[in-house]
Amino acid sequence: MGKIRLTQVKSIIDRPKRQKETMKALGLRKMNQTVEKEATPQIMGMVNKVKHLLQVEEA
Repeated sequence: MGKIRLTQVKSIIDRPKRQKETMKALGLRKMNQTVEKEATPQIMGMVNKVKHLLQVEEA
């Protein structure tokens, strides 16, 4: 599995609770914060649910 770099580019204010919890589970809590994760099927599913709030790059 490769690594991906996730950067939060949109705010989670006024988003459904489920999306807020997904962002928290990915380790993102602030605007422009970046985290690196393994590209497992579980992580990719989470990213797919909040892809409109993220910038995704291969690491």
